Amino acid sequence: MKPEVLSKWFGPRGFTITNTEMDVKVGGRYRITMRARTGESHTVVGEYREINPSERLAFTWQWEAADMEAMGETLVTLTFAEKAGATYLKVHHAGFPAAQARDAHNGGWNSMFNCLLDHVDERGSAATLTLYGDPRSTYTRSVRMGLAEKGLAYTLQPEGPGSETIAALNPFKKIPVFKDADLTLYETSAILRYLDESFEGTSLIGDNARSRATMEQWVSAINCYLYQVFIRGYVIPYVFPKGPGGKPDRSVIEGSLPAMREYLAVLDKAYGSNDYLAGTACTMADLMLAPILSYVQSLPEGKDLLPAAPNVRRAHAVMSERPSFKATQPQA
Repeated sequence: MKPEVLSKWFGPRGFTITNTEMDVKVGGRYRITMRARTGESHTVVGEYREINPSERLAFTWQWEAADMEAMGETLVTLTFAEKAGATYLKVHHAGFPAAQARDAHNGGWNSMFNCLLDHVDERGSAATLTLYGDPRSTYTRSVRMGLAEKGLAYTLQPEGPGSETIAALNPFKKIPVFKDADLTLYETSAILRYLDESFEGTSLIGDNARSRATMEQWVSAINCYLYQVFIRGYVIPYVFPKGPGGKPDRSVIEGSLPAMREYLAVLDKAYGSNDYLAGTACTMADLMLAPILSYVQSLPEGKDLLPAAPNVRRAHAVMSERPSFKATQPQA
């Protein structure tokens, strides 16, 4: 067991190993410090109790933090077994004073072994990260753009809203749904936040309180107002026509135009001379708006309305040049 190898995967998602001291022998001790992306550090120490290469490893586990002292010393036992050419790993962590402490560690171990799988599987993070959704969906595309911005490999499983698979994963039967091995998440903003906090790379939430608050404002506005008008009231009547003769319902489309014009003016003012909604860098607000504007500008009335919002046009042109946007363009 080498510290430089352990540091590549040890710790839950979003943590980086900053110090590893290991004297791997029965009676030897270890000390590992992990730092969260938010800055706080946690150090775990212990003693090796049993070392049986390829079969079993046992060691004590104790946090140095004062607020975790009451948890005391616990015992971790790792058991290895070869089955069908693969190695099966069983983790038994015992001695917790309360179920709450046990359950908190259960989530941490699961997350840690997701990191290990990313490290050893030839598919990389695509072995654990799966996105379920229709590539044509703006929300699905927003998550795909977030994954691309983070440089993460993943498995895309096309699913429509209400499918058996989606219904089993999301009680509201909507897409997208995201899985990181045992963790299941739905709601686009929650998924994007998880990606941002769990993986290194480009920040999706802004770098200060002002930009983060502005980002949250626009995420809410997109979900509550813009999506309803631009997508439900305008794009969907074109994509799924329900008017006379199977044509788009003109009354619905034309009824949406005044609100579209109003919201484009609001966005134009919000952008000003900036290319992004929340400061000087792309955030999840931009990832959620870009797929919507892409559809709007592709349709006749939307194309006619956009010249009156030059800041929106400019900002969307910038987003359209990002590799994450180009890589997730839905197929016709």
